[in-house]
Amino acid sequence: MACANCSTGKDGKPGGCKSNGGCASGGCNRLNTYDWLSKLDIHDSDEFDIVEVSFSQGSRKSFYHNPNQTRTGTGDRVVVESESGYDIGHISLSGELVRMQMRKKRVKENNILKNVIRRANERDLERLNEARSLEKQTMVRARVIARTLGLEMKIGDVEYQADKRKATFYYTADGRVDFRELIRHYAKEFKVKIEMRQIGARQESARIGGIGSCGRELCCSTWLSDFKTVSTAAARYQNLAINQAKLSGQCGRLKCCLNYELDTYIDALDEFPKKADRLYTEAGMATLVKTDIFKRTMYYCYIQENGIRGKFYPLHVTRVKDILVLNKKGEKPAELMEYDHNAVEEVLVDFESVNDVIELPPEERKRRRKKRRGGKGRKEDYRKRDSKTESKPSDKTSDKSSRNTSKRSSSKSNRYKKSSSKNNGSSSKSNGSRKSNNTNGNVKSEKPQLEKAGVNNKPDSKSSSNSSKSRTSSRRKNRRNRPPKKKE
Repeated sequence: MACANCSTGKDGKPGGCKSNGGCASGGCNRLNTYDWLSKLDIHDSDEFDIVEVSFSQGSRKSFYHNPNQTRTGTGDRVVVESESGYDIGHISLSGELVRMQMRKKRVKENNILKNVIRRANERDLERLNEARSLEKQTMVRARVIARTLGLEMKIGDVEYQADKRKATFYYTADGRVDFRELIRHYAKEFKVKIEMRQIGARQESARIGGIGSCGRELCCSTWLSDFKTVSTAAARYQNLAINQAKLSGQCGRLKCCLNYELDTYIDALDEFPKKADRLYTEAGMATLVKTDIFKRTMYYCYIQENGIRGKFYPLHVTRVKDILVLNKKGEKPAELMEYDHNAVEEVLVDFESVNDVIELPPEERKRRRKKRRGGKGRKEDYRKRDSKTESKPSDKTSDKSSRNTSKRSSSKSNRYKKSSSKNNGSSSKSNGSRKSNNTNGNVKSEKPQLEKAGVNNKPDSKSSSNSSKSRTSSRRKNRRNRPPKKKE
């Protein structure tokens, strides 16, 4: 928690003023009071010699006489008298504002007997920091001792005096606790004067501090000083659900903020009619479901035979009063809501589905063309083309497929002719050379050798075309028996 003039560091301590939790401006303390008169350059002829001093970051405050020789004012660290020894705090208020604060807390001037001794020096502040460092480990040890003795109490906080001669233990308990033996154990363990103070759950949360469900710091630890009783009637007036988890605060009691807006809700509820839980119309009996206090509307509904609620009808407070007057006379209105003949009915615009009306073109997917490498790529292309023609059977496609097959067969036959002509040419050359070499003329013995090799001097085009057609027909039969390929 830091004041407005300094930022908060990583450890949660003020980073700008370097006061480490005790700013001179009072911004780092709980239950702060702003001394606006001390900021004005106004000299008071009749000064009020009583000041308000706060201890332990504003968790405890008391009034002291401030002599003129101390020369201290608002925001100064001072050493004050105590019952046993001395204590260190800082002045939070001075002047006429202290008189108003005493009147608010109902403190008389005759009851103030202690004085301010002097301004605190560096040695006093070092001893104060040493005393503050002992508080946490003392509280943990004190809880262990109380648990071993079997006492039904909880040690909430421990506060050491600046001279480390006295320690005050704040505890909470449901009833009275006999802690005479506990004090003996504490005095033997800590070797200081022991003081026990019982506080309530709200005072404990105010001393410890925290963040509420609203996201801000607790009201009891920042500005709220007097705690008023809060009942569940405050939640009922505001139409809040009685949920213990949501209505309770950090202390486990009902939230103090339930009383903040209670007066405005009570004033607004005065305009609502009483005994308006049921309204009778010609359509039946309507029951009250909920009320919106600030909009001044009441919601009614008809209950059906099965016990199911029907449609909700929001009625203004004046309309509800008119229906109640008619029901007292023994009359029933036709409907809950008044029908305005001049009102224009709103035309609801519906949108028709266009699923079967408009057909969008399918997305054209880019297909990657495979590179043709040798005879394998060509065979795959032929298979794809044949599968397309078979998937879309029609007269045109059949004509195209027949043309394609005839073209393929003719191209194959032409290739075969060229290869056979080349072979014949090479064979004639070889025969001539053999004739020149072999004078005996063994030509008849070479013909059967060429026929075995499958080379004819005069190949027939009809036989080649028939062989190609038989191949294509066998391929088609094999393709038809294969399952169709899935499209990518």
